[in-house]
Amino acid sequence: MSSLELDTPVQYVKGVGPHRSEQFAKSGVRTVEDLLLYFPRRFNLRRQVQPIGTLRGDEPAATVAGVIRETNYKAFGRKPYFECGLDDGSGWVVAKWFHGGYLTDRIKPDMHIAVSGKVSVYRETLQFINPRWEVIWDPAGTNLNADELLPVYPSCGPMPSGLISNIIKGILPETQRLFARWFDDEHLHRRDLPARPDAIAAMHRPEDHAAWTLAKHRLAYDEFILMQLGIAIQRMRAVSRPAYSLKVSGEIDRRIRARFPFSLTASQDRVVAEIVSDLGRSRPMNRLLQGDVGSGKTVVAIYAALVGVAHRKQAAIMAPTEILARQHYAKVEQYLSGSRVRIALLVGAQKKSEKDDILERLADGKIDIVVGTHALLSKKVRFRSLGVTIVDEQHKFGVRQRGGFRAKGYAPHCLVMTATPIPRTLALTVFGDLDVSVIDEMPPGRGETQTRCVDKSRMNEVFDFVRERLADGQQAYFVYPLVADAGNAKLSAAQTAHDELTDEVFADYTVGLIHGQMPTAEQQSAMSRFAAGEIRVLVASTVVEVGLDVPNANVMVVVNAERFGLAQLHQLRGRIGRGKDNAACILVADSKNPIAAERLRVLAETNDGFKIAEADLRLRGPGEFFGTRQHGMPELKIADLIEDYDLLQIARRDAFAIVQTDPDISAPEHQTLRAELLKAYGGRVGLVAEG
Repeated sequence: MSSLELDTPVQYVKGVGPHRSEQFAKSGVRTVEDLLLYFPRRFNLRRQVQPIGTLRGDEPAATVAGVIRETNYKAFGRKPYFECGLDDGSGWVVAKWFHGGYLTDRIKPDMHIAVSGKVSVYRETLQFINPRWEVIWDPAGTNLNADELLPVYPSCGPMPSGLISNIIKGILPETQRLFARWFDDEHLHRRDLPARPDAIAAMHRPEDHAAWTLAKHRLAYDEFILMQLGIAIQRMRAVSRPAYSLKVSGEIDRRIRARFPFSLTASQDRVVAEIVSDLGRSRPMNRLLQGDVGSGKTVVAIYAALVGVAHRKQAAIMAPTEILARQHYAKVEQYLSGSRVRIALLVGAQKKSEKDDILERLADGKIDIVVGTHALLSKKVRFRSLGVTIVDEQHKFGVRQRGGFRAKGYAPHCLVMTATPIPRTLALTVFGDLDVSVIDEMPPGRGETQTRCVDKSRMNEVFDFVRERLADGQQAYFVYPLVADAGNAKLSAAQTAHDELTDEVFADYTVGLIHGQMPTAEQQSAMSRFAAGEIRVLVASTVVEVGLDVPNANVMVVVNAERFGLAQLHQLRGRIGRGKDNAACILVADSKNPIAAERLRVLAETNDGFKIAEADLRLRGPGEFFGTRQHGMPELKIADLIEDYDLLQIARRDAFAIVQTDPDISAPEHQTLRAELLKAYGGRVGLVAEG
């Protein structure tokens, strides 16, 4: 046994071999370390075993163990059953399972098993009916004379949990030798954590539930601290580079504010102050700006860009879609009309000659602010003096892209924005390398948005309501989960719905269509006509989630709303209520799905984006929150971002303290942590490798 190491292939563990190692590999278990970190999903309590000879036949619950002497399967009749006879030397008992044909290949003569359940007597024979059972794989090494928590493992192909348990039990004593201790006793004592080898052993064979909870707590801390070390290293590398100090004088502030035909809200003022403080330092700003749709993030972004321009530096604003890039460009153009600030738009659909001209002027410093899409990440794009970068809807870009955008200049200040409220747990993970600012109030003079949930059977009532609003001169969105019919009768598609609404439901009005698969020019045309009021009803896919700002559109109908995430629905809802009139959002869903009904109820009860985001995270999990895993979100096997939030904060403080004194995790006392960090995230861009 002592020849085993953590990297030893699992096939050399006693009881495994080549065939079972293939089955283990399908569940990601390839080494001894993988096997010891393959934890049970739950535990069953096996009561102390009593001799069969002591059974009376009226016990409400009992546990016995013995050798199977015979089996019998009756496949026909009103109640087919499988039974076996069990002998422990003190007596005989029958265990019977009705409809138990599946057990014929699992319970065989000469096997040792334990059964638990109610005891009765039938024709003078003691019997268990449909008892719980388990194989005793090692009768000589199993203590049946005490209650025991039995681990239940996720299955590996045909290997039952009991067999996996027995294999792991055989090497569990090696845990202390094989696993290094990451921290000294003082560190663990202050945080009330057990040593890592003790925790790993207790995850498999805890003395009681409290011991298992403590072990799980320790391993969750380990996952968090590796994640936060990666984030801390990334942040340290980003802020360690020198940046232009862009201080804001009273005159600069006055001149920038004069470009806006309104006063900033108190919330915008607070965020601007935070950004101004960052820009004045000689290290790069790395700040996340959160705010609901319509809260005024773009104004704050333009303020930051103009600070750079005031210091004769260039600024770049990147958006995830051409539609949104054009909208940002229109806003910049509107606010800077008549100024000497030179602006340009760079998107994929432009002619080569136009692009080449913009690229040349950017490199020569003859463009002050450029707005664009992914095209800004091209190697051909060079800046003369890039001072400020702004990335909108950050979660739609990968970490590599964000880093590449920063690298375009000499340590530019970076502001990333999102209209998706980020739960506090994800703010410490996905965006853990950034400072966070929040715009938590809307500009004055906005109408209220009421949200209602209705069943699909009431669609005609919805149509009647929309007609009333259209008759009052308003406009409406109809949003669908699919662009085209995919053969699913339960889901509606935008193209099919457009035909129906045009020909039958709203024949008296102009009905438009927009979705992500249309050419950009057609999308732009539909948007322009809708904004001008020429199109009264716009049928859309989720392309309207970002980018459309039509104050007269105050009705939104989302069909098959149960197919959308809460955060996404909240984003969609933000497209209405942008004028002075009240707005109505109608979520049409299948009310027979209780989980979907609960999710939509949350949306109907609150307009608070952060409450909705927390609920969405709780209901759907972190992997689905943004609809993509490209942002570098680490996978957590033990830790829970919601339940273990306090532990996440502790691990974050510890990780940042370590990196503060040991930026490369190279000190002798940190060598184990460094090895584990590289093993876990060495190839994960944005956590360790990015700088």
